[in-house]
Amino acid sequence: MSDADYDYEDLGLVAGLEIHQQLDTASKLFCPCPTDLREPEEAGRTFTRYLHPTKSELGEIDDAALEESMVDREFEYLSYDTTCLVEEDDEPPHRVDREAMDVTMEIAQLLDASVVDQVHVMRKIVVDGSNTTGFQRTMRVAGEGAIETDEGQVRIEDLMLEEESAQRVAETDSGVRFSLDRLGIPLVEIGTKPDIRSPEQARDAAERIGMLLRSTGQVKRGLGTIRQDVNVSIAEGARVEIKGVQSLDDIDDIVRNEVRRQVELLDIAEELGERDAAVGDPQDVTEVFEGTDSGVIGGALSSGGNVMAVRLDGFDGLVGREIQPDRRLGTELSDHAKRHGAGGIFHTDELPAYGVTEAEVADLREAVDAGPEDAVALVADDPETTALAIEAVVERAEAAMDEVPEETRDATEEGTTRYLRPLPGAARMYPETDVPPVEPDPSEVDRPELLTEKVERYQAEYDLGSGLAEQVAYGEYMPLFERVVGEGVDPTLAAGTLESTLTELRRDDVAVSRLTDDHLADALALVDGGEVPQEGLDDLLRALAADPDLAAEAAVEQEDLGGVGEDEVREAVVRVVERNAEQVEAEGMGAFSGLMGECMGELRGKADGDTVSSVLREEIQERA
Repeated sequence: MSDADYDYEDLGLVAGLEIHQQLDTASKLFCPCPTDLREPEEAGRTFTRYLHPTKSELGEIDDAALEESMVDREFEYLSYDTTCLVEEDDEPPHRVDREAMDVTMEIAQLLDASVVDQVHVMRKIVVDGSNTTGFQRTMRVAGEGAIETDEGQVRIEDLMLEEESAQRVAETDSGVRFSLDRLGIPLVEIGTKPDIRSPEQARDAAERIGMLLRSTGQVKRGLGTIRQDVNVSIAEGARVEIKGVQSLDDIDDIVRNEVRRQVELLDIAEELGERDAAVGDPQDVTEVFEGTDSGVIGGALSSGGNVMAVRLDGFDGLVGREIQPDRRLGTELSDHAKRHGAGGIFHTDELPAYGVTEAEVADLREAVDAGPEDAVALVADDPETTALAIEAVVERAEAAMDEVPEETRDATEEGTTRYLRPLPGAARMYPETDVPPVEPDPSEVDRPELLTEKVERYQAEYDLGSGLAEQVAYGEYMPLFERVVGEGVDPTLAAGTLESTLTELRRDDVAVSRLTDDHLADALALVDGGEVPQEGLDDLLRALAADPDLAAEAAVEQEDLGGVGEDEVREAVVRVVERNAEQVEAEGMGAFSGLMGECMGELRGKADGDTVSSVLREEIQERA
């Protein structure tokens, strides 16, 4: 049965979302450092850490943290001139940033969620290196809200405010390199209850929440600033948390493919039961591959490694069975092996291949006493890695006979998922003793205007067309549009510049990203005030993008973009008309279009087009 044929209600699909969105605040959550991202080459120094899990107040260690700690890695951190001791974990955190708390309460209003009486900061154990402390600080601000979708209401369970993790920059020979510019940026996490019943509703709910977040005008935009996690289960399957869905367009595919994976795994488990399947003990089969032509296996052996294999009784043909697009049960086994440093596994459903010969496969089967109904999986690496990896394969193969395992999975760009770690439990959370509680007051913030409401207001109040109004409201420059219009700039000028002019400049490879809000606001004010003609705005923005240290007024002077009076306009127009006297005499007003462009070039963008047009018409009419 294809995934398109699934009856999600009959399968008992239950899904929930966790939306993580960075806030666009001036300061980080627990220190006054800026929230701007930096380039790794700007780092002034580096330092390293090793992280280990700690016990909860009840003396328990979280399974996910424990498995993460089994991979021995050094974590290197890039520090900048904007990095402080809080980010390096050499100073206690400061009080919760007030701006971040206010924005979170605005979001609570849009979600119809109830703000708690007192906010307590908690520590969530994280030992993957993404935080210098070995934990992430998080706090519950509100809950019990709801949003509407086309398929019904989806309830909001929690609205959390927490610190963003450090950005993973690169894998190193000894571990992982992180950048501290992102660490500590305020981040809200919105968790829904498991009310979602179809892939389409999952996407609809995520889009609705995304619109509500952007309505505040205080969330960051761009790749990586919003992430979606999806919790998926079916009646006979298991709850699986899928992390890091970057695009809204992927959510429905992620849900469909996870349903398919669980359905296929259940079918495999049923068939393995009918075959009385079992998993053998790992064995060293290095002798089978002495002198092998396989590059992977030969490379491992030449470096002092070995080959371990395990017989999978009754698994023949099932290890290679596809459970997601381009992913098989063997891929699941390989994912677990990779968590312990192995490059992956080989299995007999795909051999002979990769330099492994048919004779070697036969010898391998004989070495582990595998029959024709059995499969064999093998790992080749250094002895320590091989031992850990083959044990992980054994554990995953044993689970395949019984159930769909509960776990955390990582979303891929192809809309599929791969094993990441076990599901975290309550043991990973404990109180933060360095930050005092916060008593939020929702009455201190106003409910933001929805983007849908803004579109209607822009049309009615500013006379923008429906398409342009929607572009502005949903675009990244909406807060700037509101600011400059509030300062008196013509709305049509502001909207056209922010949504059309900047797009055209970007297509011309102008570094638009280097233009600050102040650059744009000042440039628009100069044009709106008549100090720079609208035709000179393009050149002004190009100059500012080329040298962001310039102020708008200085760029006007540098590029000689200041406007000219009507007398100078007339002098320039007369020069153009006299140069083309024969054409004017012969064509009259028919010469207007050609001469208009020449006049604008003569004036080099220093005059408004309407003024030039009016003067040119007068001069042609006098001579025609």
